[in-house]
Amino acid sequence: MAAPQVPSNLQVYDSYVTDPQWQIKFTKIWCSTLGAAIVVSLPTLIRSLRNGRSLKGFFGVSESLPKGEYAVVAGEDKPPPLRPRRDAAAVLHSITSVRYWTLPYLGLNVLQTVIVLAYLAVVLLCIIKDAPLISNPNRAGFLTLAQIPIVFLFATKNSILSLLLGPGNGYEKLNYIHRMSGRLMFLGACIHGSLWIRNHLEYGLPIIGPQKETSGVATFSVLGIILLTTLRPVRRLFYQAFYFVHVLTFVAFFVTVRYHTLYSEPWIFPALAFFGADALLRFFRYRIKDAKLSAPDQLMTFVHIQDCGDGWLAGQHVQLRVFFSSRVFESHPFTILSAPPSNSCFNHSGMLLAARVNGDWTHELNTYTRDKQGLSDSVSEKQSGDERSGVPIHVMIDGPYGGSSVDLGQYETVLLVAGGSGATFTLSLLDDIVYRCVKAGRPNGERTTRVEFVWCIKSFGHIAWFSQMLADIGNLAAGSSLEIHFSFFVTCLCDPEAVPFIPNCDVKLERPSVYTLLRETTGLSQPPSLESLEAEETKPFAGKSHGGGGVAVCASGPESLVIEARNAVARLGVRNALKLGGVVVHVESFAL
Repeated sequence: MAAPQVPSNLQVYDSYVTDPQWQIKFTKIWCSTLGAAIVVSLPTLIRSLRNGRSLKGFFGVSESLPKGEYAVVAGEDKPPPLRPRRDAAAVLHSITSVRYWTLPYLGLNVLQTVIVLAYLAVVLLCIIKDAPLISNPNRAGFLTLAQIPIVFLFATKNSILSLLLGPGNGYEKLNYIHRMSGRLMFLGACIHGSLWIRNHLEYGLPIIGPQKETSGVATFSVLGIILLTTLRPVRRLFYQAFYFVHVLTFVAFFVTVRYHTLYSEPWIFPALAFFGADALLRFFRYRIKDAKLSAPDQLMTFVHIQDCGDGWLAGQHVQLRVFFSSRVFESHPFTILSAPPSNSCFNHSGMLLAARVNGDWTHELNTYTRDKQGLSDSVSEKQSGDERSGVPIHVMIDGPYGGSSVDLGQYETVLLVAGGSGATFTLSLLDDIVYRCVKAGRPNGERTTRVEFVWCIKSFGHIAWFSQMLADIGNLAAGSSLEIHFSFFVTCLCDPEAVPFIPNCDVKLERPSVYTLLRETTGLSQPPSLESLEAEETKPFAGKSHGGGGVAVCASGPESLVIEARNAVARLGVRNALKLGGVVVHVESFAL
């Protein structure tokens, strides 16, 4: 005869048996979701592996060693026959274009918001479901521990996840999950700690004194410091202090939480594995190089890094550390200004970066450069990082990272929109697509026939920073099958005589609407009157219908600009997106 069973409603709740099971359930849920996302991204990953984009620069930037090279033999400069894109990818992008909608100040689009809300719901469900939190709030503590691997997986720059999700899904695109999971860890710790303190006060037990209670208070305090120092105003105003405190406090958290509970060990080791893998890969990506600095004015500094010939994609960035003054311990991200020399329209060698003065570090770099090179040098000699002159310096680079999730060559029409120094990203993409379509003769069947390059700046004089590069691209594309139009929108009537000559270029004193630019570039604008019809004829690509070969939009710059670009694509609607053959968007926001 079997032993009698105690009814479940009369059994004493054993949190050390039940709550770890909810940790496993939570882990299965987020791992399954992540696996589904990887499966959805498989076509993109496979395509990027075939064309070599996915593993480009995996072990860092390649050296430029003297060797015999073969000249590129260009194919016929003729785009493939344009057929309307009606494949599954085009239809899917059209139907799901609503996911690009982004609310101001929140900074997350619809898809990202849904992911965050779903994550929040799963965490709260696992904490609350069948848990007597008032009498035993351990469940919240166990779920706090279960989120540690997520925090580190989405924080590291060299994550296997970024590789599996395909190009353009670097750490900067996944970091919002790192931030949200960290805040929900603090929420779980708040529930766990506050209810335990309530119970201790109710029964007259000491809160400080015993090791478990003291280490618990210490752990909660460390999490509070992490949360406060990661608030956006702190990150933006005191980034170096934030980074230093962030590293120290996560080490302190591991120590205190390990003293607090032995159940933390299984969740600390995966986080350390992610961190160790990131540190190891970063070691292989570090390069110490000779470089030359040049400053055309008080707002821009060019960094020309020598002996860098390959190992990055257009649109990627590196972490730059310049050994000057007392700022040797600071590193900052900068987008590489062009494609690799072997795939670039420009006659240059090495890697070129542009540092717009925006903060104390870039200001001090610019001042140091101008002091060293002398104020007598002409602007033309220093423009665009002239390789023959400049201030010699040693730099350390870490990367490349990031990049565009969109292969521009797969789309008939490309709209590149930049604000301020965001032009470094769009100029790099422009360099790449023009080389592939014009200089290399469309080796992979690139479909692109028209490109609209838009740059929003404060002063006419800023155009001179990249004028020679833009002129070279415009002259190269002239008379080819690729039509390029440059639009510069200036928001301040400053130095109007400083506008250089660039082929097929318009300069306007206004702030543009990205939605209007998108409709004009794709031919969707419908003039309602004869007067507007006359104005329409002066616009770029006027009178040219869109062949339905797809549209790619890439925007880079202030957060307000990239939000506007996302919303412009979402605002087109499903019908217009299907008519155009699908519309995709990739944005790079310069915000912490």
